[in-house]
Amino acid sequence: MYAITGVTGHVGGAAARDLLARGERVRAVVRDAARGADWTTAGAEVLVADFGDGAALAEAFRGCRGAFVMLPTDPAAADADACHRGLADSIAGAVRDSGVPHVVMLSSIGAELAEGTGPVRWLHHMENRLRETGALLTAIRSSHFQEKVETVLDAARGAGVYPVFGASADVPVPMVATRDIGGVVAESLTAPPTAGETVDLDGPLYSERQVAEELAAVLGRPLTVVTVPRPAWVGTMVEAGVPPRLAEELAGLYDAEQRGILRFGGDRRVTCTTELGETLRHLVKTTA
Repeated sequence: MYAITGVTGHVGGAAARDLLARGERVRAVVRDAARGADWTTAGAEVLVADFGDGAALAEAFRGCRGAFVMLPTDPAAADADACHRGLADSIAGAVRDSGVPHVVMLSSIGAELAEGTGPVRWLHHMENRLRETGALLTAIRSSHFQEKVETVLDAARGAGVYPVFGASADVPVPMVATRDIGGVVAESLTAPPTAGETVDLDGPLYSERQVAEELAAVLGRPLTVVTVPRPAWVGTMVEAGVPPRLAEELAGLYDAEQRGILRFGGDRRVTCTTELGETLRHLVKTTA
């Protein structure tokens, strides 16, 4: 049995589907019982637990061979730093108290850095807290998600604009499909390492301009790439509906990327192969 958190999201859902396809038993951990119905139909056991409820989460992990964990983002948190560090502590405490022997965590490149990375610093904190539990930890550090395009779909569909929060739209970076990440999670759970490890996820290279071109082709309409200058990052995100505190955190992440401090540095690297066009076609279809 494997416990999967975030099962209603991209990565957790992909990991659970992969495990079920392998014939493995899955315990789908959801925060809302109503959202677990589909997983019951798919053959998973469903258990309700909130990330902030350490006792319930420990019960969800108890008796499992491994667990997949991720740190949710609370955009409405009054004190984002305290909130997310607290959630990380709750998750780590549940791992410790449950006795689950192996935990796979969704992390990010740059998580080896304690500060200067925006919200990635909370993943740094969570990695270290999980290492203190005594469970074997596989930290999966991904580069850009291909599905990040979700955040600009409204602007693309409505105004025909593709905003870029950076100095240039022409710098290629690796972008990974979340279904590939889910596959790595499933493989890591079913074939755990002999010692804790950090796995870097590489992927096909795309510039933001190439992403805009691919998205324009899928949408069937031209898109104008707009490079947002650094002083306007927070204001632009807030105008688009992002809560101010979260906008400031994201600006910190974009700034870290501009400074080139987010680099691969794990124990081994896995190259993911799904191309962006395939991801965008699925994304646009499912969000129509």
